[in-house]
Amino acid sequence: MKIDEIKKVLSDFTLFRELNDFELTKIADIAIARDWKKQSHVFLQGDPLETVYFIYDGKIKIYKSDVNGKEQIVAIMKKGEMFPHVGFFRKGDYPAYAEVLESSKLIAVPISQFETVLIENPELCIKVFRVLGEKIVDLQNRLEEQILNNTYEQIIKLLIRIAQKHGREKGDGTILLKSEFTNKDLANMIGTTRETISRTLTKMKKDELIEVDVNGNMILNVEILLKEINLI
Repeated sequence: MKIDEIKKVLSDFTLFRELNDFELTKIADIAIARDWKKQSHVFLQGDPLETVYFIYDGKIKIYKSDVNGKEQIVAIMKKGEMFPHVGFFRKGDYPAYAEVLESSKLIAVPISQFETVLIENPELCIKVFRVLGEKIVDLQNRLEEQILNNTYEQIIKLLIRIAQKHGREKGDGTILLKSEFTNKDLANMIGTTRETISRTLTKMKKDELIEVDVNGNMILNVEILLKEINLI
């Protein structure tokens, strides 16, 4: 991918949307576009923290693994997002794994060079902090859910979150969430068991809180789910 193509791709990211051509060129000059195959890893937990990635196409799973090999999904990243957010102004190792869920094209930017560009461009630096702030708020909300909500409420909030991020809104106001997340994936996102997820989804279908079409896709009404946990 040539510099002009990289500039065009980066210009669609919220972080770079307001940059002028000269500023975008500075970023594109240090960026490298690369294709990644499904099930490969962009980096491993504990690898030296050297690069930040911008997703042009595809889907990436960010997850942690404890000493027993138990997986905890941190996030599912898609086109238009960057990772890891902890990469800026921090030395050390990657705190999680980044696995390619489907064939992806990523724009890689070396952190040391990117930080130099940020320091030279205060406006861009402020935008980065804004993105980091939004991520911190999201993580705080998820931590609060685990502390204050029971497992049933956590599952409902998880379904709402991934539906709003990965689903497709239908004409009647419901959201279609394709069957790309297994019960194990959902369990790993909130630290519960696959069996608990399965039982809960079965109960929710019986109670007509969610629907599942012939292809296994889930249909959700966010308003109904929020009422179920007394949030509206």
